Amino acid sequence: MGLNLDEKKAVVAEVSAQVANAQTIIVAEYSGLEVAHLTRLRAQARKSGVYLRVLKNTLVRRAVTGSAFADLAGHMTGPLIYGISQDPVAAAKVLNDFAKTNEKLVLKAGGYAGKVLDKAGVQALASIPSRDELLAKLLGIMQAPVTGLACALAALAKQREGAVV
Repeated sequence: MGLNLDEKKAVVAEVSAQVANAQTIIVAEYSGLEVAHLTRLRAQARKSGVYLRVLKNTLVRRAVTGSAFADLAGHMTGPLIYGISQDPVAAAKVLNDFAKTNEKLVLKAGGYAGKVLDKAGVQALASIPSRDELLAKLLGIMQAPVTGLACALAALAKQREGAVV
């Protein structure tokens, strides 16, 4: 059963709100995907903070009109699932990782930083470490000199203890 006009307006408003805060939109074809697999994909998306929905293409085209993702409208044909995220790599990572294990989900295109990405561009974006991974690496790099200094001081103190006794 189709949506009435008020429901369509609500969907466009909801998607427009997501697009306004988004840094990335990924579009993938999902035809033939089983419900259990789609449920698992949605759970992974929720965990990563990705807004993931199957939407009518005409409604999404209206939602992205006037935004940085307006050029992506040309790729919105066929049965599509949309991944929208505030994290630049989260949506690409979730959909790309799922597409690796399920051949029925096919990455089609994406939008990032006002540019339209093809399938290879989406895969390249997905290969970038997430913000949390980068922060963890930075913290490790910042702690390394302090840890080394602490170990050296502890070894020096132990050496001096052995010499005095």
